[in-house]
Amino acid sequence: MSDARESILERIQSALGHGRGTAEDPAVRYAAISRTYIRAGRLDPETRLSVFKDRLRDYDAHVVDTSSALLSDTIDSILRSNKQMKIITADGLAPEALPQGFDFLPECEADINDLNNCDGVITTCSVAIAATGTIVLTHGPGEGARRLTLLPDRHLCIVRAEQIVETVPEAFDQLAQSPTHTLTFISGPSATADIEMTRVRGVHGPRFLDVVLVK
Repeated sequence: MSDARESILERIQSALGHGRGTAEDPAVRYAAISRTYIRAGRLDPETRLSVFKDRLRDYDAHVVDTSSALLSDTIDSILRSNKQMKIITADGLAPEALPQGFDFLPECEADINDLNNCDGVITTCSVAIAATGTIVLTHGPGEGARRLTLLPDRHLCIVRAEQIVETVPEAFDQLAQSPTHTLTFISGPSATADIEMTRVRGVHGPRFLDVVLVK
């Protein structure tokens, strides 16, 4: 570690009351940090779901409720309404979730041209956060590689009610089980604005986000 960095860290530790002679172990210092913010959800399940859907809609995401038995039919309806026929599916996605009559291409067989020219992608997620309307992917089975969330114009994500937590700390508690995984946080379609506040969609990811909420 450079002398300058060591000096800065020592000053921060001193300001926090953690002198070098107290807790050398970073894990001990981390555990000693005061956490007075809300770490556990307080909403009942139905209210938590309602907040999650409201946040997503605020971000211009399209949210559809369904059941496990009707999942395939719901996906069929969304794809047809958007005139999507050529879809890339994340490796590990359950085949029974996919309706008939579409050109589904497994992620492992898709190249960059396929990603650029497809009508959209379908993935699942690892956890979702009601308070922020955020979907989190750890890119395990069913969630696809990072590139699936960057190039295609449409992203359809399957979120199960039991995956939704209320607060950000609760989500990170769950994500701690996959500490080495790449994480992607999605809060609505990709959008940005320039200095004149002109909003542009699709700069950093899909312009459209469909969320199928399985209850």
